[in-house]
Amino acid sequence: MLRVFFVALLSLSVVYSKICNLPPRLWCTSEETARECDVEKQCATFHGISNEVLATPQVHVTLYFESLCPGCRSFIKSQLFPTFQNLGSSNILNVTLVPYGNAHETKDGDKWVFQCQHGENECIGNLIETCLLHYNDVNVAFPVLACMESTGTPYEPSILKDCSSSTGIDYEQVLACSNSSLGNTLEHEMGMKTDALNPPHNYVPWVTLNGVHTEQIQQEAMADLLKLVCDTYTGVKPQACNTFMDVCYKP
Repeated sequence: MLRVFFVALLSLSVVYSKICNLPPRLWCTSEETARECDVEKQCATFHGISNEVLATPQVHVTLYFESLCPGCRSFIKSQLFPTFQNLGSSNILNVTLVPYGNAHETKDGDKWVFQCQHGENECIGNLIETCLLHYNDVNVAFPVLACMESTGTPYEPSILKDCSSSTGIDYEQVLACSNSSLGNTLEHEMGMKTDALNPPHNYVPWVTLNGVHTEQIQQEAMADLLKLVCDTYTGVKPQACNTFMDVCYKP
């Protein structure tokens, strides 16, 4: 059945190649991707996702962070990435990553100059991660970014290469972007997103839930993000939402 499904997707790839820039095997990795590639119904059938789930708004979690912040690294490792993995196939979670954090920027001619809290290497890491997210769907980019963050040296080109080796990501393209005017502009955009926060952030990691930040949301996200997302979702809860319940199921 799996082979038949992907053959069907491949047959559609010629039609939608101009609007869908991902290989067919990735078309069903998120609601946005499926919509862009015009295969929502096919993906729902493949994943066994009901029409009710497709019609229920996703829970949007946005992380504002910086590449060398220990607390950000810890949150990605212990909360955000595991939650992303657990809920990935359920279609209830949408993750946005904004690598900028407590940086500052000034205009110098036609480019932006960034000053980062943990030094120049953090700025390099932010740029690499920003370019990674620019060229790749978050479902592809996030595992690579999480791998990079886990090393503690996400600014090293070799780390990007190693973490993306099995993904098909063009790491040379990402690195070239991080040293280009495009990367400079993209990081400026991350800065504008961060500076537009209301209320303004005063630390990172800074988490918003459906665009909202409160200290209660932050505390719950840091303690148990999976539970927070599952509690927020208004549709039928996926099986993964039962993993945080301290119960013994009847055999």
